[in-house]
Amino acid sequence: MKLFLFIGFALGCASVAAVRADAPAPKPSADEAPANAERELKAIFDRQQALLATAAGKTSQTELEDLHTQFQQLTNDYEDYIGKYPALAAGYVSYALFLQKPVIDERRRAAALLLKANALNPDLPIVKNQLGNYLAEEGKPIEALNYFLAAVKLAPKEPLYHYQIGTLITEARDDFLKTGEWTRAALDKSMQDAFEQAMMLSPGNIPYAYRYCESFYDLEQPEWDDALANWRALEGKSATVLEKQTIRLHEANILIKQGKSAEARALLLTVTQDALQTQKQKLVAALDAAAKK
Repeated sequence: MKLFLFIGFALGCASVAAVRADAPAPKPSADEAPANAERELKAIFDRQQALLATAAGKTSQTELEDLHTQFQQLTNDYEDYIGKYPALAAGYVSYALFLQKPVIDERRRAAALLLKANALNPDLPIVKNQLGNYLAEEGKPIEALNYFLAAVKLAPKEPLYHYQIGTLITEARDDFLKTGEWTRAALDKSMQDAFEQAMMLSPGNIPYAYRYCESFYDLEQPEWDDALANWRALEGKSATVLEKQTIRLHEANILIKQGKSAEARALLLTVTQDALQTQKQKLVAALDAAAKK
């Protein structure tokens, strides 16, 4: 029984489809761009951020429609920029990230711009990551993995890129197995290694650590002792009562899998938060059912 216990966590983790789209585009290098190219791109980006902040405060479709002209003008500004500087990858990247925003949602156009940026400069990890996201969303996990691996190669210390690999393998495991080029054991190792790398590269990041701990549930042959040790370590790092008790549910779940019913019951008695009672009762029911066998 796998429990998805995210209650009380403001995880904010990036899923396969999630991106760091608020980051400025890579800066053009001095030898490839006119002196004013970076300044002009920054001016467009700053207007973009201000407009998106305004849109975020709108609560109705009518209010968003009132901003349509401003969004269209920003689109025109990006078109003018890449027309003026067609050899600069940074313009295509910034424009693509803008088009990926939910309020715009022109994913195919954004992907075309990212491919152009990749052709101009193949050494931008953010571009590899974004293309990986797009291909994953399009149901092409094998192609997506190649881009995520390229992102990791270019920026091996960026935890998000490792996290993307782990998530992709978990969600598209069957697709990888169908190719005949992967075994379940190899996929499990690659998946868990990726989540562990994300956690290790960002030691203060609870969401990355949480997902690594969860990865034991995804293994064909879980090492429950190791899983329990990691959940307990994470509990020690958690800041709130709700977070700690959420993790205790995972610990109790693993103890049940190990046949340690008395320890599991004792631990469940410490779970008192109202938001966790439904999940707690499922575990209690599992214990009761096991006791009757």
